Amino acid sequence: MSTSPFLAGGTPDQPRLIFADWMHAVQAHIESTLARLLPPAEAIPARLHEAMRYASLGGGKRVRPLLAFAAGELTGAAPERVEIVASAVELIHAYSLVHDDLPCMDDDVLRRGRPTCHVEYDEPTALLVGDSLQALAFELLARSALSDPGRQLEMLRLLAHASGSCGMAGGQAIDLGAVGHALNTPELELMHALKTGALIRAAVRLGALCGEPLSDKAEAALDRFAKRAGLLFQVVDDILDCTASTATLGKTAGKDAAAEKPTYVSLMGLERAREFADDLRTQALAALAIFGERGQRLIELTDFITHRKF
Repeated sequence: MSTSPFLAGGTPDQPRLIFADWMHAVQAHIESTLARLLPPAEAIPARLHEAMRYASLGGGKRVRPLLAFAAGELTGAAPERVEIVASAVELIHAYSLVHDDLPCMDDDVLRRGRPTCHVEYDEPTALLVGDSLQALAFELLARSALSDPGRQLEMLRLLAHASGSCGMAGGQAIDLGAVGHALNTPELELMHALKTGALIRAAVRLGALCGEPLSDKAEAALDRFAKRAGLLFQVVDDILDCTASTATLGKTAGKDAAAEKPTYVSLMGLERAREFADDLRTQALAALAIFGERGQRLIELTDFITHRKF
């Protein structure tokens, strides 16, 4: 079992960090890991590499890496393995934000409190940034010694599936097609299970795969948690879009409503959406009961996702 501050359950020599300190430690570690793994800004083609670093560094909640590290705690995963899968997932997430912000998609000018990548650079560069970040994510998984060959191949398959037409990209396609149209609850849940939930689910599974195998029962429970946590994240996002300010969010507030996008708030109303978020939190925590104290970080992250302000 690792004694890393990111994964430790607490020992006499290394007491367990309180959640806020653990979260900040993981966030800082992922920031430095990404800075090391991304191409240097001065390497040719310098403008592209500079823009890749701009899009990936210097902001974000890093929820997906946090989930990967917390899931790794369940299986005694080595931190040097978890940091690779966590970085790969975060690079996919960063690429998706760059492409989502493009004029042909959501056409946004603000991300993480800064100009979006295509505004800071230009649209062709932003397109190439997304392409390059996605390629780097899979390169990291392929070149690193993470597990036995069979399990490492499964990691690559999981991330590819979560990123493609049956995952994140497919969810975005449904989202674009739904503008101005009313979706019912199952349709909205499917859209977000793909667009947001698939990558969150992959982060949890990849983090766990870096350590010892789980029983079939424990694997099923962890996947139930990941599905509920992914949907919870999106419901809270919808609530914040209509209740928080642009300054707080670091992106344009109220944009979903202005663009007539279907959200849980537009479908249910604000209060019912808040109740639904509470229900999802309860379901996510119930799924973690099988893990006892080993699931504490995931419990704490569930509460962070539920009560976050940005």
